[in-house]
Amino acid sequence: MTPYWTELVKRLTPYVPGEQRSGNDVVKLNTNENPYPPSGLVVQAIADVSPDSLRRYPDPQSTELRKTLADYHSVTIDQVFVGNGSDEILALAFMAFFKGKAPLQFPEISYSFYPVYCDLLSITPHKIPMNSDFSLPLTQLGGDCGGIIFPNPNAPTAIAVSKTDIEQLLQNNSGTVVLIDEAYADFGAESVIDLINQYPNLVVSRTFSKGRSMAGLRLGAAFASADLIEGLCRVKDSFNSYPVDAVAQAAGIASIGDENYYRETIRKIIATRERTTELLKAQGYKVLPSKANFIFASPPDGDAARIFTELNKRNILVRYWNKDKLNQWLRITIGTDSEMDQLMEALNKLHSDS
Repeated sequence: MTPYWTELVKRLTPYVPGEQRSGNDVVKLNTNENPYPPSGLVVQAIADVSPDSLRRYPDPQSTELRKTLADYHSVTIDQVFVGNGSDEILALAFMAFFKGKAPLQFPEISYSFYPVYCDLLSITPHKIPMNSDFSLPLTQLGGDCGGIIFPNPNAPTAIAVSKTDIEQLLQNNSGTVVLIDEAYADFGAESVIDLINQYPNLVVSRTFSKGRSMAGLRLGAAFASADLIEGLCRVKDSFNSYPVDAVAQAAGIASIGDENYYRETIRKIIATRERTTELLKAQGYKVLPSKANFIFASPPDGDAARIFTELNKRNILVRYWNKDKLNQWLRITIGTDSEMDQLMEALNKLHSDS
């Protein structure tokens, strides 16, 4: 450890992403990437970006992209913010709405970047215990707190909460910002973007990484009242005035313009998810009800660590956490039908040999 680090850097425990192993024989089901390529319109838009636009700074306001998103979601442009993936937007939101306040509430089992941001920004976390079935304890959220955040669907459990329940939460906590992280909402959860006009304390974050197959470009969006969006802009312009590059802006606009491709991709992933869920249940796995592009499953003997290790040896990557309440479960990204067949074949062999 270098003596030049600050005390803050010394105490940080950074977020650890899923392994990015490459190779034609790797079945990569550990990082919730979309198994299908982006729309052909996206590929063409990237190819059409001119060299002249690359030598210039991009539009710092991402005006055309924000207008496209506003029209798509039936909101106004001043209710839309864009950034480098939803992770950057979440970080800016933590600075804009949660820093320097009472403890921030989020579920004890949730996106593991939330406590990292709290540590980095000296925000006190208040983790709310899960219900016994891994569902979110919405009735336990709120009260005396400096904000509320959770993913819908949740990560890594894939369980979603209803729009009605979120609206009740908003009504009961009008004095604090409630941020709903909709990174996986494309795959079956009810979005609450259309509630931002009714609830000035609501922020909804979205990403192009999952449903729109653009994880490699890093593009995300937030939707909220104009006042909250202005807060995000003030932080952004105090940190990085040009966050979204010209290529990502063009690609994002093109993606929104190909609704048919987007819907068909989502349909295929959901169909594969449901088929895989039934196959795993037939093997004796517990599988939580998923509204995401991944499933959370526990092997019949509970030995998720062994299954994770054996799959890894076979170049089939899934996600495993050796933590209390999670150590008997695997998070499995939904790949193509062929990839899921390879997974099931390997699991069949592992269980028959044990």
